[in-house]
Amino acid sequence: MRALGFALLLLLAACGRQPFHMTDISGSGPKLDLHLTRADGTAVTGETYRGQVVALYFGYTHCPDVCPATLANLADMLAKVGSKDVRVLFVTVDPERDTPQVLGEYATAFSPWVHGLRGTPNQLADVARRYRVAYWVKKGPPYEVMHSNAVFFFDREGRARLVTTDTGDTSAMAEDVKRLLE
Repeated sequence: MRALGFALLLLLAACGRQPFHMTDISGSGPKLDLHLTRADGTAVTGETYRGQVVALYFGYTHCPDVCPATLANLADMLAKVGSKDVRVLFVTVDPERDTPQVLGEYATAFSPWVHGLRGTPNQLADVARRYRVAYWVKKGPPYEVMHSNAVFFFDREGRARLVTTDTGDTSAMAEDVKRLLE
């Protein structure tokens, strides 16, 4: 009887939740901790976004391909989730060219739930180092910018939960974000 009970317990454990589509980094990444300025001039921290699920992405507004494609995919994911409790934080790695006006117009063109963030060189270096994001700006000519392409997802408590470099499957991302909202 004990063996049957143990077998039943194992079977029930196997029927648990499916794994996330994105890479689960729960317990291994730093909490959402940043000190930047939103494009509208509002100072924000990680605490500003507590209670919301957050996607954090680093890029720049003059990016010819990867950044707009990633933000378009994240905006599509936001539409599929359909919750006002999800934000995308787009941190510019090129704050010299990405003025508050340029950054604000760019971010909100994708969705009103995409917040363009910028900071001083030290603030940017601090937040990029925290999430192990590489970037550099070469003023040239030619003017060149390079940055990592990871998107980090944080739960309502600000804990790092998921990461992806492939935002093409917006339905899968939406499923994962809905789970984080639960």
